[in-house]
Amino acid sequence: MENYTQTPSDFILLGLFPSSRIDLVLFILIVPFFLMALAGNLAMVLLILLDAHLHIPMHILLSQLSLMDLMYICTTAPKMTSDFLSGIKSISFIGCGTKAFFFGTLAGSEGLILMSMAYDRYVAMCFPLHYPIGMKRRVCVLMILGSWVMSAVSACAHTVYALHISYCRSRAINHFFCNVSVMVTLACEDTSIYEYTVFLILLAVHHTSSQEGRKKSYSTCSTHLIMVTFYIVPFAYTYLRPKSLCSPAEDKVLAGFYIILTPMLNPVIDRLRYKEVLGALERVTRRISYSAVDHYMKIFNVQDLNRI
Repeated sequence: MENYTQTPSDFILLGLFPSSRIDLVLFILIVPFFLMALAGNLAMVLLILLDAHLHIPMHILLSQLSLMDLMYICTTAPKMTSDFLSGIKSISFIGCGTKAFFFGTLAGSEGLILMSMAYDRYVAMCFPLHYPIGMKRRVCVLMILGSWVMSAVSACAHTVYALHISYCRSRAINHFFCNVSVMVTLACEDTSIYEYTVFLILLAVHHTSSQEGRKKSYSTCSTHLIMVTFYIVPFAYTYLRPKSLCSPAEDKVLAGFYIILTPMLNPVIDRLRYKEVLGALERVTRRISYSAVDHYMKIFNVQDLNRI
């Protein structure tokens, strides 16, 4: 039995699944995707962390993408699961704003990390002799820190706006997590200026990539283009549509795509494309196996000495 009891300042998350007899079946089907995405991205982060051969800019940036996918799952999956199992779908006003801030930070950081990866490939292809200088480790670290800081500042501005607008009597959010785009649909005041500003910013970001860079990238950066497509298409369709054409059902499907399927597919794409990742996986697996065998051999030797 679902419980919609709320205080006047609470929101209600209606969830990913419709209230029907098949919602349990859908929930059981989607949980394995969450677990595969969690395991795959955690493995990528640990693999790049443990293997020194992968401590190069491209793979460091890939580890950041995997970390962001992990945080996507940790931000959305626990609340969605608890809401479904308990039937209590309410979330506090501040809690909703906090989740919206983290989601906005992750979404912005992912976009900037993908841009950093595009710059890495551009320098590698167009200026190979300058690559060791143009993409040294210090530059890579500054790119990562800049991506997180800029995204956090941007997400803070959007969240503050969402928390300071006036909302109508109904606070039922037809979604399975809080983000600013679904919060503003409940506003009683006109938010067209805000939506138009977001549209212009996204359009400007799209046109920042040079024509020459795109032509060179299309022939060699298939993996990067696939990841960019997984990222940009759902966001563009969600945020660049006129408000009159928005459909909560479509938004939830798209959100499920980039919250569940994209984090699950990214590690698979990375492993299939980069031979270094496969080689690192073999090395780390061999190292762990040797360590385990050595540990057990020491235990057996100690036991034998004790018997003597």
